[in-house]
Amino acid sequence: FDVAKTGDARIGFVGFPSVGKSTLLSNLAGVYSEVAAYEFTTLTTVPGVIRYKGAKIQLLDLPGIIEGAKDGKGRGKQVIAVARTCSLIFIVLDVLKPLQHKKLIEHELEGFGIRLNQSPPNIGFRRKEKGGINLQTLVPQSELDIDLVKTILGEYKMHNADIVLRSDCTAEELIDVVEGNRVYIPCIYILNKIDQISIEELDIIYKVPHCVPISAHHKWNFDDLLEKMWEYLGLVRIYTKPKGQLPDYTSPVVVKIDKCTVEDFCNKLHRAIIKEFKYGLVWGSSVKHQPQKVGKEHTLHDEDVVQVVKKV
Repeated sequence: FDVAKTGDARIGFVGFPSVGKSTLLSNLAGVYSEVAAYEFTTLTTVPGVIRYKGAKIQLLDLPGIIEGAKDGKGRGKQVIAVARTCSLIFIVLDVLKPLQHKKLIEHELEGFGIRLNQSPPNIGFRRKEKGGINLQTLVPQSELDIDLVKTILGEYKMHNADIVLRSDCTAEELIDVVEGNRVYIPCIYILNKIDQISIEELDIIYKVPHCVPISAHHKWNFDDLLEKMWEYLGLVRIYTKPKGQLPDYTSPVVVKIDKCTVEDFCNKLHRAIIKEFKYGLVWGSSVKHQPQKVGKEHTLHDEDVVQVVKKV
């Protein structure tokens, strides 16, 4: 049921049956996912790949989620397990009944430990053999105190731990850190079928955060969707330059924005390169001089050009 991970990023389409996921996928990627006007047409994951700004992005049409997916109804458990491995989730909603669907899907995903558009809580947590529970707070807490922390950890039969709260945290966030199996994934809500509503309603929709209204059938507003997708994926393109040749602008090496040092770039090309690495020459916005000599810990920016100089 699961699909091999290819490309630089993977996006999962999640939504109720018949909101237009398959139509959207086939119009974006030119992949034929079985489309029909009755519910539960798609029963397995259908992969498609698009090239956008030189990056290969895998799109997965996940079968329709129903209420109770996290309890194993339908193919729900498998769908959500695949959703956990995505770098971005598109929640596709029908514009005529968006809010109740949105709440239900979020609830299903949260039950599986997927947190949408949140950053991991700023909590330091370490289990130890003895010494009881030691709580440090770096900022005033509105909710958590030592008794509540002891109660929560007692539920998990943990009686010895060091905890550092670096921001004002909720009990929910502490539980997330203790359980430790949470994934934090950015998410875009796609409101499909906008050809069925009025202009005034569309203006209201545009004010909702993380939202893109489209029409999959008429291919309206796809550019906006792709732009937003690129922004949420946080990818950085780096071009290679062989010695004495022009840079290769056709196939960039794509790395994540939080892992874009010269060393990460080398590892993405080939593991053996970093052993022979002497220094790098970089052209682009991350350096003052063009080109500039850099070490392997230098952080690269989008569309930099790199030439690796090896040890002789």
